[in-house]
Amino acid sequence: MSILSFTPKVPVKTNAGYRLLVSNVQAASQELLTWTERGPHWNRAARVCTAALAGKATPQEARRCFRIAAIENGRLLPRIEDEN
Repeated sequence: MSILSFTPKVPVKTNAGYRLLVSNVQAASQELLTWTERGPHWNRAARVCTAALAGKATPQEARRCFRIAAIENGRLLPRIEDEN
């Protein structure tokens, strides 16, 4: 399976309180599974990430949905200029 990268990276706060830069669909999918709060945007992000892994959605679509889910969950962090 190839890495389905996207840009720019999405900075999120992990359960442990660390900053994580998510840069591909696989990492977004893995991070979503750690979240205990799963609202409607989480559900859409999970579906779109699964679709992207199956070749039925683009990595950028997955990134957009993951970012919106991170906002909904209060996990999106501000970008730092050095981050790509």
